[in-house]
Amino acid sequence: MTNYPLLFRSLLDRGKAVHFAYHISEQRVVYVSQAYEQVLGGAPENVNEDLPGWLARLHPDDLLHLRQRLHHALGGELVQDVEVRVRQPDGRTQWLCLSAAREELSDGQLYLSGTALDITRSKETSLNAQKFNTKKDATLEILSHDLASPLALLQQLTEELRYEAQGRATDTMQQLLQLMQRTCTEGVNLIRDFVDNEFLESANVVLKKERTDLTGWLATIMEEYQRSERHTHLHFVFHAPAQPVYVSVDINKFQQVINNLISNAIKFTPDGGRITLSLEQRAGRAVVRVADTGVGIPAPLQPLLFDKFTKARRPGLRGEKTTGLGMSIIQTIVELHEGTIRFTSTEDAGSAFTIALPASVSVP
Repeated sequence: MTNYPLLFRSLLDRGKAVHFAYHISEQRVVYVSQAYEQVLGGAPENVNEDLPGWLARLHPDDLLHLRQRLHHALGGELVQDVEVRVRQPDGRTQWLCLSAAREELSDGQLYLSGTALDITRSKETSLNAQKFNTKKDATLEILSHDLASPLALLQQLTEELRYEAQGRATDTMQQLLQLMQRTCTEGVNLIRDFVDNEFLESANVVLKKERTDLTGWLATIMEEYQRSERHTHLHFVFHAPAQPVYVSVDINKFQQVINNLISNAIKFTPDGGRITLSLEQRAGRAVVRVADTGVGIPAPLQPLLFDKFTKARRPGLRGEKTTGLGMSIIQTIVELHEGTIRFTSTEDAGSAFTIALPASVSVP
């Protein structure tokens, strides 16, 4: 503790965060606070002997990520809020949040100082909430389809009855048919308004990015859609690498992007069709693709697709309405994540939307 002001000794030793100082040239920890015992389960005086075992218990992907971030810290960058998983001897997973910075003292000695805080409880709560929201949004899209489809069909049948009854139906019958048609239209609009408002409200919040495994997260989304195949009469397919693909995203916003793309695919894919969600990592990018075997986008409308209040908006095959805002917001969210979105489409042969995001990379 020679190079640390004694004034802060009591605060550092009594806090819940582990404070540490690492001598870079000597490659050893020269100070660790008393919280080390509570957070990592070791005696402070044995920290250098414990360090190899502690690093061995880090999740391999997180160890790679931590090394990358510490490499930046050694270069002079202030590195904050690096979340890593530590495997405990009893099988539990402990979450730590680390921050670090390079310090140069007056004698020219270089240190890496920082903190480590146990965030296991809050992280587990956050992950459970994210998983719930992911399933909730997918379920909303599925329910909106299930609930709106019968009403849209009844609406079409009512329109046909009104046409067939022209000149023959009584005034009372015409009023009843008009009421049926209006009620169906209002019901379909109410269902879609609810889902659209959920999407728009979520899209208007400041981004809160965090490191996320897209492989596992997208699999959770597709599980809900695959369970719905009997009700939606569509086939959902998911392709992804076996290993995790990490990106820095706002989970809530990005899941709205994926759910909206899948929702559009559902709207414009006839019964019996296929919707495929795929993920791959190439050239430092995470590439997500949503493809369908639907009716496609007419060529004259394609250049207008990402315009706000676009003229390319169309009702779905089952009467689903659209605000015309969806694709514009999707593009905005993707670009805020430093990503790109492109699409290809052929009438009567389907559409494919491809999103490319920066992926986590290792230290060279």
